[in-house]
Amino acid sequence: MSEFLRCDQTPQWPLLKAHFSAQGARLDLRQAFAEDTGRFEHFSQVAPHLFADLSKNLWDPTTEALLLDMGRSCGLEQHRDAMLHGEPINTTEGRAVLHPLLRRPPGQVLPGDLPGVAESLVDVHSTLDAMLSFADRMRADEGITDVVNIGIGGSDLGPHMAVLALDAYRAPGKRFHFVSNADGHELAGVLRLLRPQSTLFLVASKTFTTAETMTNARSCLDWFAQRGGTDVARHFVALTTQVDAAKALGITTTFGFWEWVGGRYSLWSSIGLPLAISIGAAGFRGLLAGGHAMDEHFRTAPLEVNLPVRLGVLDVWYRNFHGFTSRCVAPYHAGLRRWAAYLQQLEMESNGKRVATSGEALVYATSPVVWGEPGTNGQHAFFQMLHQGSDVLPLEIVAVRKPSHALAGHHGQVLANALAQAQALMVGKASDDGHRHFPGNRPSTFLLLESLTPESLGALIALQEHRVFVSGALWGIDSFDQWGVELGKVLARDLLQRLASGDAEGLDASTAGLLNRLRG
Repeated sequence: MSEFLRCDQTPQWPLLKAHFSAQGARLDLRQAFAEDTGRFEHFSQVAPHLFADLSKNLWDPTTEALLLDMGRSCGLEQHRDAMLHGEPINTTEGRAVLHPLLRRPPGQVLPGDLPGVAESLVDVHSTLDAMLSFADRMRADEGITDVVNIGIGGSDLGPHMAVLALDAYRAPGKRFHFVSNADGHELAGVLRLLRPQSTLFLVASKTFTTAETMTNARSCLDWFAQRGGTDVARHFVALTTQVDAAKALGITTTFGFWEWVGGRYSLWSSIGLPLAISIGAAGFRGLLAGGHAMDEHFRTAPLEVNLPVRLGVLDVWYRNFHGFTSRCVAPYHAGLRRWAAYLQQLEMESNGKRVATSGEALVYATSPVVWGEPGTNGQHAFFQMLHQGSDVLPLEIVAVRKPSHALAGHHGQVLANALAQAQALMVGKASDDGHRHFPGNRPSTFLLLESLTPESLGALIALQEHRVFVSGALWGIDSFDQWGVELGKVLARDLLQRLASGDAEGLDASTAGLLNRLRG
């Protein structure tokens, strides 16, 4: 695989620093709009299934041009193509990163595809067809009223977010539950609602060793037997590559996926089975089609009108030049209430790294903190800080033009609030009373979907995946590993034994003291 420049090694890096010092740090959005009547047109665009307005961000055409040139100097286009064609760009694990292949139509071969990609695509569609056939059978099965997804991380966040988002397409008579936490309070609360004979459990774990997932799965199997359940094979399904481990628990229906599918990119695979049962095979294929449309946009659009690229370089501009440490996400649609949680893993697990692919410590910051809640709820919680706090926190709004309900008087309020918040952040309000003074000039991005459909949700998710890839590529990090989650897991296994035995030998004083207190 080719070597690529990091952003700070490009000729554009010092130019951007000089540009920021000269004018970027003092850009006033109100003045920028007054002086440039074409600003909205320049910084807004149509992309597959959505419209994006980037004009209320703290940049000008010179900034964007320098950032895009920096991307070219980093080899962004070549790095993108390497991912799409199956090169092992996950260097610390020696793996390809081919989740976009899960969205490719059958038989589509790209010029430059490495040997084996076409064969993998055949395997993808064979698995997809089998999984969707099963999903439609379960969707039509009136005897199954409850579907429980047992997973954590990418095996929970993506399906959970998407099932809620596409509730308008949910199969009638079906309830969906998601159990991720090892804390038994969560599982116990779900089990109280269920009957064994009408429940389908989905156990989602690539390795079938994930501690939280397997603890919950075994508890569900015990509950099933204790409540008179008699057919594990009908009521339990494993989403895993470890077929033998599933069979050891009596689970014979399995759907697998591949090593080149990272957990936080796995919604498109068999991990999406709960969503497929909820919205049906046609709906799930629509999700894939929307994601593929964004893949093609990312692959073919010039950088100047390539929305994932524009968002990704803007993230670098904010993180490394403005020094903004976080980004607030506010979806103005209740169906997207788990959107921020989903993005937290996608971005912070991908780009929360302090070393380059070479292992060398970086001299600049990487991933921002991603956080948020749906509007209008957030307005009554943390928007005070966005408008008048001491930190500037860029806001990203997601709005949907057409509602999927018929209740009068609701959706207009939601859209008016979304527009008002972006406007208020930018224009502010002058007052001699400091308590009532709004400084304004605070940035926001506005992403607009025509309606929330499987296709538009697929495009929105793929947009965020590629945006994270872009910023990670410029930072020169491996966005597809997650070694940072391993140490705590190792220590937890040791401490679980110590909680049982009381052995505190070799522990630091704080951990030993807490261990003793927890044991009573």
